[in-house]
Amino acid sequence: MRFIILRLRRLLLVMFLVSLLTFVLVNWLPGDVAYQKAGMEASKELVQSIRQELGLDQPVLLRFVKWLGAFVTGDWGRSFLTGEDVREAILSRFPVSFELMILAQLIALGLALPLGIISATRAGGLADRAIAVFAFFSLSIPSFMGAILLITFFSLLLGLLPATDYQPLSAGLWANLRSFILPALSIALVEWTVLMRVLRAEMIGVLQEVYILVARAKGLPRWRIIFFHALRPSLFTMITILGLQVGGLLGGSLIVESIFALPGVGRLLIQAIYSRDFMIIQGVVTFIALVYVLVNFLVDMLYAVLDPRIRMEADHG
Repeated sequence: MRFIILRLRRLLLVMFLVSLLTFVLVNWLPGDVAYQKAGMEASKELVQSIRQELGLDQPVLLRFVKWLGAFVTGDWGRSFLTGEDVREAILSRFPVSFELMILAQLIALGLALPLGIISATRAGGLADRAIAVFAFFSLSIPSFMGAILLITFFSLLLGLLPATDYQPLSAGLWANLRSFILPALSIALVEWTVLMRVLRAEMIGVLQEVYILVARAKGLPRWRIIFFHALRPSLFTMITILGLQVGGLLGGSLIVESIFALPGVGRLLIQAIYSRDFMIIQGVVTFIALVYVLVNFLVDMLYAVLDPRIRMEADHG
């Protein structure tokens, strides 16, 4: 319980600082949402009345305190331009971003785990060097460029997968997955390399431990040593990186969502930035930060499950 309380206290502080910084920075953006709503030819009197109506004439910190008080009670505000409820706008689009995030990480793990194990068990060999070349090539291509290349090859040349034809789950599982394969793959081709290299480095060190030598001396099968004795202690750093990636993907996939016309949270954020819809921007950034810290909290809990020494350090800290 002490371990959980310490982590929650830290996460609440992070959430407060992120929301405050975001609120201040959003209000420093160029332009005036009152002119955006009234029109550039509107009179100063009309613009001023709109600013008063929206509360934009109040000090920034006062508006932040009011917004924060409403946010924690479930009122995330309304769009300055459309009047749409911010919470409903985000939560209605979150399943799309969440599915993209999960599929991308599953593909990345599907590449990182087997290739990382092969590289570690054959360090310096031909397979290790071939995987390193593939990883370097994959990492050197940013996700948006990979998205364009995948669209060109699989959509335009081969016609196998759609580029922008998003289908919800209600249209069928396969139709839904087909619309996510290319965007998820474009993200995974960047994410898997870091996971693989971390797993490789950790496992090479673990395979040199004394207890691994003892297991070999006992005549245990090679596959049993790798999967039951070496893999688990090699996963700690990779789990940390995985948690950072999962939290970051929700905000980092906005370019990919725009390229493939996915109606997710990232695309909503871009549209809000273009239209200077401050309430939508504030809500989306705070929501992304919330997901990020919750994912890292779950990673901390998983750490404590895998290694009881972490709980003991918290109890005695």
